[in-house]
Parts: sequence; C-alpha cells; structure tokens
Amino acid sequence: MDATREYNNPLVEQRADPWVYKHSDGYYYFTASVPEYDRIEIRRSKTLEGLRDAEAVVAWRKYETGMLSANIWAPEIHFIQGKWYIYFAAARTTETKEGLFDHRMYALENESANPLEGKWVEKGQVRTVWETFSLDATTFEHQGNLYYVWAQKDPLIEGNSNLYISTMSNPWTLSGQQVMISTPEYPWEVIGFKVNEGAAVLKRNGRIFISYSASATDHNYCMGLLSADESSDLLDPDSWTKSPEPVFQTNEETGEYGPGHNSFTVSEDGQDVIIYHARNYKEITGDPLYDPNRHTRAQVFGWNEDGTPNFGVPVRDAIKQGK
Repeated sequence: MDATREYNNPLVEQRADPWVYKHSDGYYYFTASVPEYDRIEIRRSKTLEGLRDAEAVVAWRKYETGMLSANIWAPEIHFIQGKWYIYFAAARTTETKEGLFDHRMYALENESANPLEGKWVEKGQVRTVWETFSLDATTFEHQGNLYYVWAQKDPLIEGNSNLYISTMSNPWTLSGQQVMISTPEYPWEVIGFKVNEGAAVLKRNGRIFISYSASATDHNYCMGLLSADESSDLLDPDSWTKSPEPVFQTNEETGEYGPGHNSFTVSEDGQDVIIYHARNYKEITGDPLYDPNRHTRAQVFGWNEDGTPNFGVPVRDAIKQGK
C-alpha cells in the first residue's frame, strides 16, 4: 500500500518507550515511560493524532520503598483472554551496580471493558530462571500459545541484556523453556552498552518479526530485526534470523536521533504504522536516561519485495516541515 499518510510528529511529547494498541472497540490505547519514571499512565483516542491531547489516566503509581519504588520503565498494555494487562519494569533504587540497574518485570490486570476505568490489580513479578536485571516484556499469541519476549542479563554473558522467549501458562507466569534468541554482537548493537531490549512483534507474510533496540539511549540507539517462519518452533534459537544491519536508525538529514523502543499498530485506514521515540537533537547534557525529550512519533511503513518490513528513515518533525 502506498505510504501516503503523514502524522504530525511528535505525536506525544516527552513520552519514551511508547506502546500503542488498537483494540476491537476502535480505540487506540497508549502508554509509555513518563520522564519522572514514577507512574504508569494510559490514554485512548479514536485516532492516533487524538492521543496527543487525550486525557492521561494514572493506572498505577510506584511505591515509596521496596522493589517497586524506582525507575518505572516501558509499560505495555495488552488485551489477553478477555482482560487487560500492563507489563512494566521497576527497580528498588536508581543506583546501578557494575553498570546495571536492578529492574524486575511485573504485571497488572484489569477486568473492565475500558481499562481507563476499574481497578488495576498487581499480579506480581513475572519470574524467570534468573533473578537478574530484566525489563521490556511484550507478549503475543500464535497458534494457540501465549508467548513472552523480554530482555535480561545472563550472569554468564558479558553485557547488559539479551532477548529471550518463553511460553506462558497464564498472562503473568512463564512455563517451559526460556530461550535466548538474540545477543548484542554487531558493532551497532554494542555502542556505549551491549544491549538488546524493547522487543515488539509483527506478524506478516508467513513470518514473525521481532524488532528490538540496541546500544546506548543517545543518538546511537537504533533498531534491529529478528525473523522466524510462522510454522517453525519459536522456542528454537535456530528458527530466528537476525538482520546484520540496523533497520531504523539516526538520520542527520531529517534531524531525528536515537529512534527506537517501538511498537506496531495500523492507521485509521489500515496502513502499517511504527510507533517509536526519538530526540530532535544530538547533543545531550548528562545521562541520556534523564533527558526527558524522547518524544513519541508515528510513521507509516511499507514492505520490501522479500516480505520484510521497510521502515525507511525517521521523518522530520512537523514543525520543521513548516506544517
């Protein structure tokens, strides 16, 4: 389909790690990391552009102390088996140890038809085989199975995080094998930090694609892509192929820096849309994590002849286009 629709970017300012889910009720549901890293907000709109000014409802706030008291990162909202779930990462401190934060992954559940209403119930920590730095979980259903994909530190592998996949016995419990499907290995994945994180799933053309983000969260942040045949064993690492080059990255010409931590949705007229964050400047003072200006952006994308997605380059902000 011709990628003609353009969105008025930034879509939502000062919202990083954006997640958009289009539900069967016709609403787009949005959540993301807030600059204060202290709460989880959700908002909804009948249009993507409408998310900009939609009311933000606080679904959950961090604790004063303990495991859920610091750096609330990268929430995602999913509708699974008739209920709403939010997956997020939280830490007990903002301090790092040997360069790593102490995040763990958690799940919230809401039985209301509209997740901006009702009560979000804590389902607890989503536990893995290691009690180590873990974050950025996403889920998807395929051939009757519920899968969980996340980033975690393997104590025996140098670096910050690799990508793992597992099946789930329910939306907050892993079951069976926990398999590594990607580790930072290419030069563009290891700038600043050795990072694979922020996975998002896209099904098309007989394949399952998993996008992810790599390197430090400054202008070196970029997106990679894994793919597997939809009929393959998704828990077999050999089923997954990694693109050797980034599929979405900083573009000096358009003035967009460090695009990544994306999600996928469809436009109001059915075109494929990538939702991502980026900054519109390169030089950052201090730690990039505490620079609040990673803004949420939306962009229509197309497909290559070989059946893989073509994200192009991050488009200029609307204000730069004179709109």
